[in-house]
Amino acid sequence: MAPVTHNGPGPTRALHSVGPTVVPAAQPGHDRPVPPRRRIGGATGDERRNLLGAAAASVSITFLLFGRLAPFSGVIGFAAVAFVMFVVLSGVLVSLTDEGPAVRDRIVTILLSAAATATFAALGFVIFFTLNRGRSALGHANFFTQDMQRAGPLDPLTVGGVKHAVVGTLWMIGIALAITVPLGITTAVYLNEIGGRFSRFVRTIVDAMTALPSIVAGLFIYATWILALHREKSGLAAALAISVMMLPIIIRASDVVLRLVPGNLREASAALGASQWRTVWHVVLPTARSGLATSVILGTARGIGETAPVLLTAGFTAALNANPTSGPMVSLPLAAFEFVKSPQPAMISRGFATAALLMLLILTLFVIARFIGGHGPDHLSKRQAQRIRRASARDMARFDERLRSSPPPSGGPAHA
Repeated sequence: MAPVTHNGPGPTRALHSVGPTVVPAAQPGHDRPVPPRRRIGGATGDERRNLLGAAAASVSITFLLFGRLAPFSGVIGFAAVAFVMFVVLSGVLVSLTDEGPAVRDRIVTILLSAAATATFAALGFVIFFTLNRGRSALGHANFFTQDMQRAGPLDPLTVGGVKHAVVGTLWMIGIALAITVPLGITTAVYLNEIGGRFSRFVRTIVDAMTALPSIVAGLFIYATWILALHREKSGLAAALAISVMMLPIIIRASDVVLRLVPGNLREASAALGASQWRTVWHVVLPTARSGLATSVILGTARGIGETAPVLLTAGFTAALNANPTSGPMVSLPLAAFEFVKSPQPAMISRGFATAALLMLLILTLFVIARFIGGHGPDHLSKRQAQRIRRASARDMARFDERLRSSPPPSGGPAHA
């Protein structure tokens, strides 16, 4: 191939034309080989060996520092120094074979993995510690079937339970969800689909209520529902206080989820002639169903663990009360708080068992919410698919009947 000469300003360079592309010729001193492509995911055998070597070296160096070279002591300090040495040695080993981006990638990967491991370890420790301290009370069936009306602080674990607290929690959170889910999702739809001047004010109030202390919500319901309206302390009053705490969480989370719905879905629905209401009901909400379920879970987790508002608005009782509109009612967090205040080991064990039961209840609600909202809009159940097929068959029958009954066009053949 004939070389092509560069005629512009600057030094003259020879170019070799390769088909339609012009590639500059290699200059002396710039013929360094291209490094191999770096792996993004997974780990090779050499990388695993480097990690093991860095871990062994970091532990050995830390033992030398804590045992002979420096006056260090303590398990936490040992773990912190060993981790820092592990990060440094891992970066050094990677730098022997790779360049700067690979070193930075390895260090950031180690830091993120360590943060995730520490988070899950803390969560696992909390769950294990709660179950371990409450296992003696969880092993008795009466703990789930009895209340504390006939049990005292000195009675053994074979007497008394938290049936009254379970019933109270279910009533409170059920009423709170019945109030907050429609209001929260409707407000989020208003903020995203309708808007206007008033939407900014509503969003500001919601953001301010997100950081509202729980004791303030309890005092608000206590001042309005109990003192001003002269109502008695009850599970309904506690549910209203919990709703004040749950509502901004659900609105804020639902607002973020609805913003993620692609705008072209709304445009396509409007282009087909659907009204704004039908677009929201049949397009926007089904698309964001999984995220809306997550927002309900977040609000439920916030409300179900409240103690101070329940104590102010529902009082405390050791007997079962299944009427949320009359008489004091207790919840699981409040029962656990009252149990662990006692110096008796049996009462403390009941408190930790109550906390474990509360975690199990939250997990159950989480699974139910995931089951309801975990599928996307294109994943239909058998009942939904059958209903859509029946509606399509009715539409086809109506169209055929209209075609048969309509007069034939002028000059054309009649319909059979």
